[in-house]
Amino acid sequence: MIPLSVIENYLCDQNDGMRSLITWFLNLVMQLEAERQAGATAYERTATRTCHRNGYKDRSLLTRSGEITLKKPQLREKPFETRVFDRYSRVETALVNAIAESYLQGVSTRRIQDIVEHLGVDQLSPSSVSRIARDLDAKVDAFLTRRIDRAIPYLFVDASYYKVRDGPHYVSKALLVVAGVREEDGHRELLSARITDCENEAFWSSVFDDLKERGVHGVKLIVSDGHRGIQAAASTAFLGAAWQMCQVHATRAVLKNIPKKDQATVADQLREAYGNEPRLQAVADELNDNGYRAAANTIERFLPGLLSATAFPTAHQKRIRTTNGMERINKELKRRTKVVGAFPSEAALLRLAGAILMNINEEWETGTRYLPMNEECNPKETGSEEITEKSAHYQLITKWKPACSMNTTP
Repeated sequence: MIPLSVIENYLCDQNDGMRSLITWFLNLVMQLEAERQAGATAYERTATRTCHRNGYKDRSLLTRSGEITLKKPQLREKPFETRVFDRYSRVETALVNAIAESYLQGVSTRRIQDIVEHLGVDQLSPSSVSRIARDLDAKVDAFLTRRIDRAIPYLFVDASYYKVRDGPHYVSKALLVVAGVREEDGHRELLSARITDCENEAFWSSVFDDLKERGVHGVKLIVSDGHRGIQAAASTAFLGAAWQMCQVHATRAVLKNIPKKDQATVADQLREAYGNEPRLQAVADELNDNGYRAAANTIERFLPGLLSATAFPTAHQKRIRTTNGMERINKELKRRTKVVGAFPSEAALLRLAGAILMNINEEWETGTRYLPMNEECNPKETGSEEITEKSAHYQLITKWKPACSMNTTP
């Protein structure tokens, strides 16, 4: 019979009453299970008894009606087994999944401890969270080392920087990500991610060699910042491929040597000149005449790489002249890893970043194609993501209002 107090509690407060009813029922189930396993009821003297009772142990259980506390019987000679908690084992499984998902969302192990305490688990250490997170390693490794075996005419390379523990102190290390556009369908694909503290030619050669070993071929253009190691490695790894200097990075490099009052004017001049060698040279000459020799030298140093995109279909040029797409990936990585602060190891950083990149790659696979792979296509076919002349990398200087024109001639 259901105790009268349980019924009265349910009639007064259904939520609390339901928890009382579930608690009573599950405690009764465990009592019956204990009697069967002991071969006797409590305090019963019988020849069929196989073990003795040893009190109770409180055990919390999360149900749909909230958290309840059950009295789990204890046996002296053998462990007590119950199906009550097996019935709710899916809650514990969901908890593990929630922990892994929280890790992917950028929640630190200390904050995960606070989260799971609200879910009824009090003894979850940061090391436990890390062990659960390490289960992701196999999936991330499989993703980053998978066979590609397809033509990738366009490669995009960019880096973001994170604090990683190195012995007794923390240092800044680069997470280098390589993406490409597939020739077969025009979709983007994330190809590689590595952590390094040295971006020399040897490192980049190993990255490109790994891509070739995994089946990448047909590379025609590599888009990156002005790092000399990338340029040198690309010229030997992918013979016949051109290198495009990202116009965003080129603009930033030039503006570093320009007073703030003239930065907007120079940025406008660069925007109009990109893709046209005589006009770029004219801008460099004008800057040199106005005393900005360092800025002029920067343009001339990057000049060959600023023209490579013009050799490809017009419909492609707006998206292969910058690494804007990679910048968006870096922003997402920063957003999701911000709460972590500093990573305890390179493995921890690569684990989290790799899982995030896997999700991004899945979105690319099912999303709108990045480029129409047809030389006769119209640039407008690139869809809602089309980059206009007022693209993001030019908007970085719109906040500056020129105090005077670069032309000093009256």
